[in-house]
Amino acid sequence: MFDHIFANFAYHIQLNADEQARIKNSLQTLAVKKNRLVLRAGEICRNIYFVDEGCLRMFYIDEDGFEHNILFQPENWWAVDIDSFSHQTPAFYNIGSLEDSMLHYLSHAALEKLYLEIPKLERFFRILTQNGFNLYQRRITSALSQTAEERFANFRQQYPRLESRIAQKHIAAYLGITPVFLSQLRRRRG
Repeated sequence: MFDHIFANFAYHIQLNADEQARIKNSLQTLAVKKNRLVLRAGEICRNIYFVDEGCLRMFYIDEDGFEHNILFQPENWWAVDIDSFSHQTPAFYNIGSLEDSMLHYLSHAALEKLYLEIPKLERFFRILTQNGFNLYQRRITSALSQTAEERFANFRQQYPRLESRIAQKHIAAYLGITPVFLSQLRRRRG
C-alpha cells in the first residue's frame, strides 16, 4: 500500500524498518474523485500530500475568475501550498484533482513529530523544497523569456504522458495561452 511513497523517500534517504513503521503509523490515505478540491485558497494547508495514483494541479484564480495552473502533480509527486503549510496560515493556492486520485498524506503536526523522531526526514523534505524552488525558478524564467512553443516543449518534457490524460484547457492555463492556440501548437508539433 505504501510502496510508492517509500520508493520516493529512497531517492534521498535510507529508512530502516523501525523508521518506516513510524512513518506508516503517521501516514493517512485519501481517495479523491476527479474535479474535487483538496485545498481551497484561504484555508490553512494542514497536510502535505503524496500522489500515489492520479493527478493533482495547483492553481490560482485571479480576480477576473481566470484559472492559472501553476504546477501539475502526477504520480510520485508531492503537493502542498508550502507557505501555508509551513506557517499554518491561509493558502494562496488551490489544489484540485484532475483525475480520480489516491493520496497519502502527513499532517503538519505528524510531520513535525516525525522530524524529531527521524531527523533524516528533514533532509528529505529540504531536498524536496530545494528541487521545488529550482522548478519554480525555471518556470518563471520560462514564462518571461520563452515562446509558447518552447513552453509547450518544456511541458511535454517535464510531464511525459500527461498530455493525453488531462484536459487541453488545463494545459493551456499552465502555458498561459488559450486552448485554441494550444490546438494550433499541437497540430504544428505533431
